Amino acid sequence: MKIRPLYDRVVVRRKEEEETSAGGIVLPGSAKEKPNQGEVISVGDGKVLDNGEIRPLAVKVGDTVVFGQYAGSNTIEVDGEELIIMGESEIFAVVE
Repeated sequence: MKIRPLYDRVVVRRKEEEETSAGGIVLPGSAKEKPNQGEVISVGDGKVLDNGEIRPLAVKVGDTVVFGQYAGSNTIEVDGEELIIMGESEIFAVVE
């Protein structure tokens, strides 16, 4: 199944959670922090401006992005994979 977000929304696949801490301690599931990086899977057409024009998004499919810990409160499951839908404004940076 494919998913296409509307307007200035972006669909992101969160990176895998870390299994061990920096010191080598194995973390149980409840102690793991959700990663704040992910890969852009799909993007909307753009933000509709006040004058009716559409401004294209600054991110594109395949970009690795950094977002806030509580960004993208809308999660969905597509083909057994958990994806996050968030607004472009919730993305802080693109990793190059």
